[in-house]
Amino acid sequence: MSRKHRVAVIGLGMSVTPHARSLVDLADRVEVVHAYSPTAARRQAFAAQFPFPVTGDFEAILRDPTVDAALVLTPPNAHLPVVRALASAGKHVLLEKPLEASPAAAREVVAVCARAGVTLAVVFQHRFRPAARALAARIAAGDLGELANASVSVRWWRPQAYYDEPGRGTLARDGGGVLMTQAIHTLDLFLSLTPPVREVVAFAATSRLHRMETEDAVAGALRFDGGALGALDATTAAYPGFTERIEIAGTRGTATLVGGRLELAFQDGRREAVGEDAATGGGADPMAFAHDAHRAVLTEFLDALDAGRAPVNSGRAALAVHRLIEALLESSRRRGPVALASGDEPTAPAG
Repeated sequence: MSRKHRVAVIGLGMSVTPHARSLVDLADRVEVVHAYSPTAARRQAFAAQFPFPVTGDFEAILRDPTVDAALVLTPPNAHLPVVRALASAGKHVLLEKPLEASPAAAREVVAVCARAGVTLAVVFQHRFRPAARALAARIAAGDLGELANASVSVRWWRPQAYYDEPGRGTLARDGGGVLMTQAIHTLDLFLSLTPPVREVVAFAATSRLHRMETEDAVAGALRFDGGALGALDATTAAYPGFTERIEIAGTRGTATLVGGRLELAFQDGRREAVGEDAATGGGADPMAFAHDAHRAVLTEFLDALDAGRAPVNSGRAALAVHRLIEALLESSRRRGPVALASGDEPTAPAG
Protein backbone atom coordinates (compact mmCIF):
# COMPACT_ATOMS: atom_id res chain seq x y z
CA MET A 1 0.00 0.00 0.00
CA SER A 2 1.15 3.58 -0.70
CA ARG A 3 2.12 5.69 2.27
CA LYS A 4 0.23 8.75 3.40
CA HIS A 5 1.90 11.93 2.16
CA ARG A 6 2.42 14.88 4.48
CA VAL A 7 2.03 18.13 2.58
CA ALA A 8 2.07 21.89 3.02
CA VAL A 9 -0.16 24.40 1.25
CA ILE A 10 1.68 27.60 0.32
CA GLY A 11 -0.68 30.50 -0.38
CA LEU A 12 -4.26 30.87 0.87
CA GLY A 13 -5.70 33.33 -1.64
CA MET A 14 -8.66 33.10 -4.04
CA SER A 15 -7.54 29.88 -5.76
CA VAL A 16 -7.13 27.78 -2.62
CA THR A 17 -10.74 26.58 -2.21
CA PRO A 18 -10.94 23.80 -4.87
CA HIS A 19 -7.52 22.55 -3.78
CA ALA A 20 -8.50 22.47 -0.10
CA ARG A 21 -11.72 20.63 -0.91
CA SER A 22 -9.69 18.09 -2.88
CA LEU A 23 -7.33 17.61 0.06
CA VAL A 24 -10.32 16.95 2.32
CA ASP A 25 -11.64 14.37 -0.15
CA LEU A 26 -8.25 12.61 -0.29
CA ALA A 27 -7.66 12.51 3.46
CA ASP A 28 -6.91 8.79 3.22
CA ARG A 29 -3.84 9.55 1.06
CA VAL A 30 -2.64 12.94 2.24
CA GLU A 31 -2.29 14.87 5.49
CA VAL A 32 -2.01 18.66 5.45
CA VAL A 33 0.42 19.61 8.20
CA HIS A 34 0.95 23.28 7.30
CA ALA A 35 -1.25 25.82 5.49
CA TYR A 36 0.82 28.97 4.99
CA SER A 37 0.04 32.59 4.29
CA PRO A 38 1.99 35.67 5.38
CA THR A 39 -1.36 37.43 5.88
CA ALA A 40 -3.15 36.88 9.19
CA ALA A 41 -6.59 37.65 7.73
CA ARG A 42 -6.19 34.96 5.09
CA ARG A 43 -5.02 32.43 7.66
CA GLN A 44 -8.07 33.18 9.80
CA ALA A 45 -10.50 32.95 6.87
CA PHE A 46 -8.97 29.66 5.73
CA ALA A 47 -8.99 28.15 9.22
CA ALA A 48 -12.69 28.98 9.55
CA GLN A 49 -13.42 26.85 6.47
CA PHE A 50 -10.96 23.97 6.52
CA PRO A 51 -9.58 21.66 9.25
CA PHE A 52 -5.90 22.28 8.49
CA PRO A 53 -3.30 23.91 10.79
CA VAL A 54 -2.34 27.38 9.56
CA THR A 55 1.01 29.10 9.92
CA GLY A 56 2.77 32.32 9.05
CA ASP A 57 6.22 30.70 9.24
CA PHE A 58 7.43 29.54 5.83
CA GLU A 59 10.85 28.58 7.19
CA ALA A 60 9.19 26.11 9.57
CA ILE A 61 7.82 24.25 6.55
CA LEU A 62 11.26 24.04 4.99
CA ARG A 63 12.74 22.73 8.25
CA ASP A 64 10.03 20.11 8.78
CA PRO A 65 11.56 16.81 7.60
CA THR A 66 8.16 15.08 7.62
CA VAL A 67 6.81 17.29 4.81
CA ASP A 68 7.51 15.55 1.52
CA ALA A 69 5.44 17.72 -0.84
CA ALA A 70 3.94 21.18 -1.15
CA LEU A 71 1.05 22.70 -3.06
CA VAL A 72 2.13 26.18 -4.20
CA LEU A 73 -0.71 28.67 -4.81
CA THR A 74 1.13 31.99 -4.64
CA PRO A 75 0.95 34.69 -7.36
CA PRO A 76 2.98 33.71 -10.45
CA ASN A 77 5.84 36.12 -9.85
CA ALA A 78 6.53 34.45 -6.48
CA HIS A 79 6.76 30.91 -7.85
CA LEU A 80 10.49 30.73 -8.55
CA PRO A 81 11.78 31.75 -5.10
CA VAL A 82 9.21 29.56 -3.35
CA VAL A 83 9.89 26.54 -5.58
CA ARG A 84 13.66 27.04 -5.28
CA ALA A 85 13.41 26.97 -1.47
CA LEU A 86 11.14 23.91 -1.46
CA ALA A 87 13.26 22.00 -3.97
CA SER A 88 16.43 22.77 -1.98
CA ALA A 89 14.68 21.29 1.06
CA GLY A 90 13.81 18.14 -0.92
CA LYS A 91 10.06 18.80 -1.18
CA HIS A 92 8.10 17.73 -4.26
CA VAL A 93 5.95 20.49 -5.77
CA LEU A 94 2.44 20.73 -7.20
CA LEU A 95 2.38 24.25 -8.66
CA GLU A 96 -0.62 26.36 -9.63
CA LYS A 97 -0.38 27.62 -13.22
CA PRO A 98 1.48 29.33 -14.81
CA LEU A 99 5.00 28.13 -14.10
CA GLU A 100 6.14 31.72 -13.57
CA ALA A 101 5.54 35.26 -14.81
CA SER A 102 8.30 35.34 -17.46
CA PRO A 103 9.54 32.73 -19.96
CA ALA A 104 13.03 32.70 -18.44
CA ALA A 105 11.69 32.26 -14.90
CA ALA A 106 9.32 29.50 -16.09
CA ARG A 107 12.23 27.55 -17.55
CA GLU A 108 14.23 28.08 -14.36
CA VAL A 109 11.39 26.67 -12.22
CA VAL A 110 11.59 23.44 -14.22
CA ALA A 111 15.39 23.39 -14.10
CA VAL A 112 15.51 24.00 -10.34
CA CYS A 113 13.34 20.95 -9.66
CA ALA A 114 15.28 18.81 -12.11
CA ARG A 115 18.59 19.70 -10.47
CA ALA A 116 17.18 18.95 -7.02
CA GLY A 117 15.67 15.65 -8.17
CA VAL A 118 12.16 16.52 -6.97
CA THR A 119 8.91 16.00 -8.85
CA LEU A 120 7.21 19.07 -10.31
CA ALA A 121 3.59 18.99 -11.50
CA VAL A 122 1.47 21.91 -12.70
CA VAL A 123 -2.23 22.47 -12.02
CA PHE A 124 -3.73 22.10 -15.50
CA GLN A 125 -7.01 20.55 -14.43
CA HIS A 126 -8.75 20.71 -17.83
CA ARG A 127 -6.72 17.67 -18.92
CA PHE A 128 -8.38 15.65 -16.18
CA ARG A 129 -12.03 16.18 -17.02
CA PRO A 130 -13.64 12.86 -18.04
CA ALA A 131 -14.63 14.16 -21.49
CA ALA A 132 -11.11 15.47 -22.13
CA ARG A 133 -9.63 12.15 -21.11
CA ALA A 134 -12.07 10.34 -23.38
CA LEU A 135 -11.07 12.54 -26.32
CA ALA A 136 -7.37 12.00 -25.65
CA ALA A 137 -7.94 8.24 -25.67
CA ARG A 138 -9.88 8.36 -28.96
CA ILE A 139 -7.17 10.45 -30.62
CA ALA A 140 -4.42 8.15 -29.33
CA ALA A 141 -6.33 5.17 -30.75
CA GLY A 142 -6.51 6.86 -34.17
CA ASP A 143 -10.31 7.01 -34.19
CA LEU A 144 -10.39 10.48 -35.76
CA GLY A 145 -7.68 9.72 -38.31
CA GLU A 146 -5.01 12.27 -39.23
CA LEU A 147 -5.44 15.88 -38.15
CA ALA A 148 -7.05 18.07 -40.83
CA ASN A 149 -7.88 21.18 -38.79
CA ALA A 150 -8.15 22.25 -35.15
CA SER A 151 -9.47 25.28 -33.31
CA VAL A 152 -9.63 26.51 -29.74
CA SER A 153 -11.89 29.23 -28.36
CA VAL A 154 -11.95 30.71 -24.84
CA ARG A 155 -14.54 33.48 -24.74
CA TRP A 156 -14.82 34.43 -21.09
CA TRP A 157 -15.89 37.52 -19.18
CA ARG A 158 -14.16 39.41 -16.42
CA PRO A 159 -15.59 42.74 -15.15
CA GLN A 160 -13.32 45.73 -14.64
CA ALA A 161 -13.50 45.16 -10.88
CA TYR A 162 -11.53 41.96 -11.42
CA TYR A 163 -8.66 43.90 -12.98
CA ASP A 164 -8.84 46.64 -10.36
CA GLU A 165 -7.38 44.16 -7.88
CA PRO A 166 -3.71 45.19 -7.37
CA GLY A 167 -1.44 43.22 -9.70
CA ARG A 168 -4.21 41.66 -11.79
CA GLY A 169 -3.48 41.65 -15.51
CA THR A 170 0.04 43.03 -15.05
CA LEU A 171 3.30 41.73 -16.46
CA ALA A 172 5.07 42.11 -13.13
CA ARG A 173 2.76 39.85 -11.13
CA ASP A 174 0.76 37.72 -13.57
CA GLY A 175 3.13 37.68 -16.54
CA GLY A 176 0.34 38.46 -18.99
CA GLY A 177 -3.38 38.75 -19.59
CA VAL A 178 -5.98 36.41 -21.02
CA LEU A 179 -3.49 33.93 -22.46
CA MET A 180 -1.42 33.43 -19.31
CA THR A 181 -4.15 33.77 -16.70
CA GLN A 182 -7.37 32.42 -18.21
CA ALA A 183 -6.86 30.61 -21.53
CA ILE A 184 -3.71 28.75 -20.48
CA HIS A 185 -5.73 25.81 -19.10
CA THR A 186 -7.59 25.22 -22.36
CA LEU A 187 -4.47 25.87 -24.45
CA ASP A 188 -2.56 23.25 -22.47
CA LEU A 189 -5.34 20.74 -23.08
CA PHE A 190 -5.48 21.70 -26.76
CA LEU A 191 -1.73 21.14 -27.22
CA SER A 192 -2.00 17.73 -25.54
CA LEU A 193 -4.51 16.69 -28.23
CA THR A 194 -2.77 17.98 -31.36
CA PRO A 195 0.59 17.61 -33.08
CA PRO A 196 3.11 20.32 -32.08
CA VAL A 197 2.42 23.85 -33.31
CA ARG A 198 5.16 24.91 -35.72
CA GLU A 199 4.15 28.47 -36.67
CA VAL A 200 1.76 31.17 -35.45
CA VAL A 201 0.45 34.50 -36.68
CA ALA A 202 -1.47 36.48 -34.09
CA PHE A 203 -2.92 39.80 -32.97
CA ALA A 204 -3.19 40.68 -29.27
CA ALA A 205 -4.86 43.79 -27.87
CA THR A 206 -6.72 45.31 -24.93
CA SER A 207 -10.38 45.91 -25.72
CA ARG A 208 -12.30 49.07 -24.84
CA LEU A 209 -14.05 47.11 -22.06
CA HIS A 210 -11.01 46.94 -19.77
CA ARG A 211 -8.37 49.20 -18.30
CA MET A 212 -5.35 46.92 -17.82
CA GLU A 213 -1.71 46.61 -18.79
CA THR A 214 -1.89 43.35 -20.70
CA GLU A 215 -4.06 41.81 -23.42
CA ASP A 216 -7.69 40.77 -22.98
CA ALA A 217 -8.20 39.59 -26.59
CA VAL A 218 -6.06 37.43 -28.90
CA ALA A 219 -6.79 36.08 -32.37
CA GLY A 220 -4.32 33.68 -33.93
CA ALA A 221 -3.68 31.33 -36.83
CA LEU A 222 -1.73 28.11 -36.22
CA ARG A 223 0.20 25.70 -38.42
CA PHE A 224 0.80 22.26 -36.94
CA ASP A 225 3.53 19.71 -37.55
CA GLY A 226 2.35 17.88 -40.66
CA GLY A 227 0.83 20.99 -42.25
CA ALA A 228 -2.67 21.15 -40.77
CA LEU A 229 -3.98 24.62 -39.97
CA GLY A 230 -5.88 25.88 -36.95
CA ALA A 231 -7.31 28.93 -35.22
CA LEU A 232 -7.19 30.42 -31.75
CA ASP A 233 -9.58 32.91 -30.14
CA ALA A 234 -9.22 34.04 -26.52
CA THR A 235 -10.80 36.93 -24.65
CA THR A 236 -12.17 38.05 -21.30
CA ALA A 237 -14.36 40.68 -22.99
CA ALA A 238 -17.23 38.37 -24.00
CA TYR A 239 -20.12 39.10 -21.60
CA PRO A 240 -21.50 37.14 -19.79
CA GLY A 241 -18.84 34.48 -20.46
CA PHE A 242 -19.13 31.31 -22.52
CA THR A 243 -17.87 27.74 -22.18
CA GLU A 244 -14.48 27.11 -23.76
CA ARG A 245 -14.48 25.08 -26.97
CA ILE A 246 -12.00 22.80 -28.74
CA GLU A 247 -12.68 21.28 -32.15
CA ILE A 248 -10.48 18.60 -33.70
CA ALA A 249 -11.32 17.72 -37.32
CA GLY A 250 -9.68 14.54 -38.56
CA THR A 251 -9.77 12.51 -41.74
CA ARG A 252 -12.30 10.10 -40.17
CA GLY A 253 -14.41 12.41 -38.04
CA THR A 254 -14.67 15.50 -35.88
CA ALA A 255 -14.57 15.92 -32.12
CA THR A 256 -16.12 18.93 -30.41
CA LEU A 257 -15.24 19.45 -26.75
CA VAL A 258 -17.29 22.17 -25.04
CA GLY A 259 -16.35 22.41 -21.38
CA GLY A 260 -17.14 19.01 -19.89
CA ARG A 261 -19.07 17.61 -22.87
CA LEU A 262 -17.57 15.79 -25.86
CA GLU A 263 -19.43 15.15 -29.10
CA LEU A 264 -18.00 12.88 -31.80
CA ALA A 265 -19.26 12.82 -35.39
CA PHE A 266 -17.73 10.16 -37.66
CA GLN A 267 -17.84 10.15 -41.44
CA ASP A 268 -19.45 6.70 -41.42
CA GLY A 269 -22.52 8.23 -39.75
CA ARG A 270 -21.82 7.28 -36.12
CA ARG A 271 -22.31 9.89 -33.40
CA GLU A 272 -21.31 9.68 -29.76
CA ALA A 273 -21.42 11.94 -26.70
CA VAL A 274 -19.46 11.85 -23.44
CA GLY A 275 -19.81 13.96 -20.30
CA GLU A 276 -22.15 16.80 -19.49
CA ASP A 277 -22.35 20.56 -19.39
CA ALA A 278 -20.83 22.12 -16.27
CA ALA A 279 -19.78 25.54 -15.00
CA THR A 280 -16.15 26.37 -15.83
CA GLY A 281 -15.54 29.78 -14.25
CA GLY A 282 -15.91 31.66 -17.52
CA GLY A 283 -18.12 34.42 -16.11
CA ALA A 284 -17.76 37.16 -13.53
CA ASP A 285 -17.10 34.64 -10.72
CA PRO A 286 -13.83 32.90 -11.68
CA MET A 287 -14.31 30.26 -8.98
CA ALA A 288 -17.76 29.10 -10.14
CA PHE A 289 -16.91 25.48 -10.88
CA ALA A 290 -16.78 22.10 -9.16
CA HIS A 291 -13.50 20.79 -7.76
CA ASP A 292 -13.60 17.31 -9.34
CA ALA A 293 -10.85 18.07 -11.86
CA HIS A 294 -8.65 19.58 -9.14
CA ARG A 295 -9.07 16.38 -7.14
CA ALA A 296 -7.99 14.42 -10.22
CA VAL A 297 -4.88 16.63 -10.56
CA LEU A 298 -3.94 15.95 -6.95
CA THR A 299 -4.61 12.24 -7.41
CA GLU A 300 -2.28 12.13 -10.42
CA PHE A 301 0.42 13.94 -8.42
CA LEU A 302 0.14 11.46 -5.54
CA ASP A 303 0.08 8.50 -7.96
CA ALA A 304 3.26 9.80 -9.63
CA LEU A 305 5.02 10.16 -6.28
CA ASP A 306 3.99 6.65 -5.23
CA ALA A 307 5.11 5.13 -8.54
CA GLY A 308 8.32 7.16 -8.81
CA ARG A 309 7.36 8.45 -12.27
CA ALA A 310 6.80 11.82 -13.87
CA PRO A 311 3.20 13.12 -13.75
CA VAL A 312 1.47 13.66 -17.09
CA ASN A 313 1.15 17.34 -16.18
CA SER A 314 4.85 17.68 -15.41
CA GLY A 315 6.71 20.95 -15.29
CA ARG A 316 8.56 20.10 -18.49
CA ALA A 317 5.26 19.36 -20.28
CA ALA A 318 3.97 22.77 -19.15
CA LEU A 319 6.75 24.52 -21.05
CA ALA A 320 4.91 23.76 -24.32
CA VAL A 321 1.98 26.05 -23.52
CA HIS A 322 4.33 28.74 -22.22
CA ARG A 323 6.25 28.67 -25.50
CA LEU A 324 3.00 28.90 -27.49
CA ILE A 325 1.86 31.93 -25.48
CA GLU A 326 5.28 33.53 -25.90
CA ALA A 327 5.11 32.98 -29.68
CA LEU A 328 1.59 34.39 -30.00
CA LEU A 329 2.51 37.59 -28.17
CA GLU A 330 5.80 37.86 -30.07
CA SER A 331 3.91 37.55 -33.35
CA SER A 332 1.57 40.35 -32.32
CA ARG A 333 4.51 42.60 -31.46
CA ARG A 334 6.30 41.79 -34.73
CA ARG A 335 3.15 41.93 -36.85
CA GLY A 336 4.30 38.76 -38.55
CA PRO A 337 4.68 34.97 -38.30
CA VAL A 338 6.75 33.33 -35.57
CA ALA A 339 8.14 29.81 -35.96
CA LEU A 340 8.35 27.30 -33.13
CA ALA A 341 11.31 25.09 -33.93
CA SER A 342 11.25 21.36 -33.43
CA GLY A 343 12.42 20.83 -29.88
CA ASP A 344 10.54 23.78 -28.38
CA GLU A 345 7.97 21.32 -27.09
CA PRO A 346 9.00 18.79 -24.42
CA THR A 347 10.45 15.57 -25.76
CA ALA A 348 9.87 13.54 -22.59
CA PRO A 349 7.46 13.88 -19.66
CA ALA A 350 10.17 14.49 -17.08
CA GLY A 351 9.35 16.48 -13.97
